Amino acid sequence: VQLQASGGGLVQAGDSLRLSCAASGRTFNAYTVVWFRQAPGKEREFVAAIRWNVATTDLADSVKGRFSISRDTAKNTVYLQMNGLKPEDTAVYYCGARIGQYYNSKPRSSDYSYWGQGTLVTVSS
Repeated sequence: VQLQASGGGLVQAGDSLRLSCAASGRTFNAYTVVWFRQAPGKEREFVAAIRWNVATTDLADSVKGRFSISRDTAKNTVYLQMNGLKPEDTAVYYCGARIGQYYNSKPRSSDYSYWGQGTLVTVSS
């Protein structure tokens, strides 16, 4: 499966953005799809996950109450809705995927086989 992330941009603190992760080559059926982010000089960190078939989700503690992850089965797309953005949310956001309805209490980027190219989110104060 090929992943295409989009929706990033430059916003002010408190604004909202919605990122999209579209699949091509095959559907997301039976996949777990994630968002990770990487800020300059920092390691890639987990943001959110959704298990496509059952639509259960996980969110990092740092974004709970502000971000949500969802899917559109008709469009074969996963969304990351980001509200109440903070300067510390500034990063390149990557969507990833792996086959199976996968859960890990400590998600690692190495758990995921497929990655999109990333989309930059910049939040100014």
